[in-house]
Amino acid sequence: MRRPKITVQKALPYILIIGGIIGVICSFVITQDKFAILQDPHFKPSCDLNPIVSCGSVMQSHQSHIFGFSNTYIGLIGFPVLTTIGMAWLAGAKFKRWFWLGLGSGLTLGLSLAYWLLWQSVNRIHALCPYCLTVDVVMITSWWYTMLYLVDQKYLRVPKGKASTAYGWARKHHLDLLLLWFLILIALILHHFWYYYGQHLF
Repeated sequence: MRRPKITVQKALPYILIIGGIIGVICSFVITQDKFAILQDPHFKPSCDLNPIVSCGSVMQSHQSHIFGFSNTYIGLIGFPVLTTIGMAWLAGAKFKRWFWLGLGSGLTLGLSLAYWLLWQSVNRIHALCPYCLTVDVVMITSWWYTMLYLVDQKYLRVPKGKASTAYGWARKHHLDLLLLWFLILIALILHHFWYYYGQHLF
């Protein structure tokens, strides 16, 4: 029996719903732990596993509130929006081009912030937060498939020629490229912290 083909259009609402729910949970947990640290400086978050995987170090850094308030507030506001859009889409809602371009712009800004925070965690704070890394996965996946959808629906135009050919190839190998994206990030993080993990593996 032939399996039904899963298209980006069919998968994207579920990606937004699931990603939004995961993002809200991570943002909520980080917010709760941050309040606990403010109340008790000796509080140790459950994700403080070693000197590298240490949520507490990330939460207490100035990068965790670059806009004057906790970065998690952005997640508590933004991720429910993703879930709502996905659920409304499944319910039959239709959105105009400006709406999709707004979503794409919002995800691009969110992904940029997530990458900046990841870079700060690796190179400045020298610690990683598992919840933050999970949010990075959600942002990358949501951004990637939203961009593919925008191009497929011609909300974003790809110039003809080599750019169009390159997009066709990327579109065909969208999942392979996403997995490669994650593998590269994992490799770069492990390479940076190999001074710690290397001596514990051998």
